[in-house]
Amino acid sequence: MKCARCGGSGFYTRQYSGETLCKSCFTQSIVEKARRTISRYRMIRPGEKVAVAVSGGKDSLSLLKVLTELYAGRRNPLVAISIDEGVAGYRDEAIEHAGRLTRELGVQHVTLSYKELFGFSLDEALDWKEERDVSSCSFCGVFRRRAIDEAASRVQASLVATAHNLDDYVQTFMLNLMHGDVARLGWLDPAYADDSFPVRRVKPFMEIYEAEVALFAYQTGVPFQSVSCPYMHEGLRSEVRDYLNLLESNHPGIKNVMFRSSLDVVSHYARAPEKGTVPCSRCGKPSSAGLCSVCRMKVAVEEHTRLL
Repeated sequence: MKCARCGGSGFYTRQYSGETLCKSCFTQSIVEKARRTISRYRMIRPGEKVAVAVSGGKDSLSLLKVLTELYAGRRNPLVAISIDEGVAGYRDEAIEHAGRLTRELGVQHVTLSYKELFGFSLDEALDWKEERDVSSCSFCGVFRRRAIDEAASRVQASLVATAHNLDDYVQTFMLNLMHGDVARLGWLDPAYADDSFPVRRVKPFMEIYEAEVALFAYQTGVPFQSVSCPYMHEGLRSEVRDYLNLLESNHPGIKNVMFRSSLDVVSHYARAPEKGTVPCSRCGKPSSAGLCSVCRMKVAVEEHTRLL
């Protein structure tokens, strides 16, 4: 088949749209999709400093590459921020990939570790987690969000761009329903921003399939990490991911339909809940009451460590 845009040799066909593209047009289409998403939801305003959350995986490195192309020569400085959770045999390679690409692109790269910020690595903290009914991903996510905010504040960024893609969005929507967290659906609204937090989050890849991001990474030479996080299969998200992939395999385009439906539900039926207007009694960060979630977990880890 021929490319629908330039007439060249077909390379990839989008099942949800029927559009066939050559390699060059496919790669450029990813950049254009991200640009349209940014524009549609007014994610990045002129002159804002953007902190790109770079884990070192294919998605975040692809996002950095795309944003570097989109904002080359503009008054929107980019800085890459990486969080080292302290997972032995996993994070070191990712940080190395991130460092190599940021040097190639000429982008400032700042790394902040759990050890530096909280006093313990994720591996060390998970001894405590075994006593509680909580997945490693849920546990890590609480600290990772705080660490990203702290890193963005240190580089004086206006916002954080994360590489969450269409698959991530649909998974999160489904997980909120499964956990009964209907009120949280409002937080998925691309227009939602909580002014009580230091930096807002944007997701330029939210309308792009994970598989297309992976193909973009392969085509543009973005490195792939050789190992996965050892904790990634503990939570319900892994099962939801596998189920949605099976559905997509049997019914091409269904993820895109679910994404559009999710946006409709979020925008028409869900209201963003009030969040964190009371300062945490320990760290002063926004909290619903008393200790924030980060400090609650940190105190529990510290108490567990003292008892060992």
